[in-house]
Amino acid sequence: MVRVGEANLGRAVDGLGHPIDGGAPLARQTLWPVGGQRHGALERTQVDEQFHSGIRAIDGLTTLGVGQRVGLIAGSGVGKSVLMDMIVAAASADVVVAGLIGERAREVSDFVAHHMEGEQKERLAVVAVPADHAPNLRLRGAMLATGLAEYFRSQGKRVLLVLDSLTRVAHASREIGLMLGEPVAARGYPPSALATITKLVERAGRSRSSNGSITGVYTVLADGDDTNDPVVDTARAILDGHIVLSRELAQRGHYPAIDATVSLSRVMDDIVGEDHSLMARELRGLIAHYESNRDLLLMGAYKAGADPRLDLAIAMRPKIEAFLTQARGQAVSPAEARGQLEQIFADVEG
Repeated sequence: MVRVGEANLGRAVDGLGHPIDGGAPLARQTLWPVGGQRHGALERTQVDEQFHSGIRAIDGLTTLGVGQRVGLIAGSGVGKSVLMDMIVAAASADVVVAGLIGERAREVSDFVAHHMEGEQKERLAVVAVPADHAPNLRLRGAMLATGLAEYFRSQGKRVLLVLDSLTRVAHASREIGLMLGEPVAARGYPPSALATITKLVERAGRSRSSNGSITGVYTVLADGDDTNDPVVDTARAILDGHIVLSRELAQRGHYPAIDATVSLSRVMDDIVGEDHSLMARELRGLIAHYESNRDLLLMGAYKAGADPRLDLAIAMRPKIEAFLTQARGQAVSPAEARGQLEQIFADVEG
């Protein structure tokens, strides 16, 4: 059992629930099962309402829903943590629970200093277990963060659960499994390590009984930029969508470095209108067509008029770049994102 409650709001704790922010011990709290409360499959209701991330490229092309579970997939140093920060700052949620598991202590300190201030502090609870802590504490920290989110969902609240990172949780579970003599399965991961990912992710979602929800945003580290890594593959299979960050785009100075051609929201068609869905699909197709011919264009080997669709992609390229990039700290409303998406096609038609 873990202790959860309203006292966690505005506070930062470790994997055992002890304060690490220099404040007083937390007041009396509710006991909650560390592994969550098991419910039937039909307790999870359909995702049918848009989640506001504040990121134009996400809200426009891979729209997320309230109660959805999505992964931010990227190699090291590509911008996962920055993107996560932007989502936390702009998200439309009653409560934000941030689980900073297995990351650098400096990142924990920066996150707390940046978000634990003003009105935002009153809706934020942080569970932080840096990389130098024992694997059982890292795993327990992830479970505590998820348990906190479940508690607030049971109160009928909309919760944003951010877990950074799911890969470090799998690493902690792997260490424990290997110490216990569990046989290795996929690329050095015992079966229990990959099962831990599934158990954590499945605890998020919308609740039929309380009408609350947990929108889960999980960062996933692609070791060596390998998006077929067992952890990445397992997470992608169980999540309701994934946002892939590209190192190549980051090296071009394109931020956030979201690769719109391979990013996907499995609930988008259920929460946006048909015209929005068609525009997003068309824009992704134009981006993919341009990128597949990029080398040809850079060599000057393409002759205008040979491919009308490529000509259209070239003509729209500056506006597409402007749509996909966004300064850190800038938040865009869903209405603005859709309006700018419509404007791209309106300008071309004009």
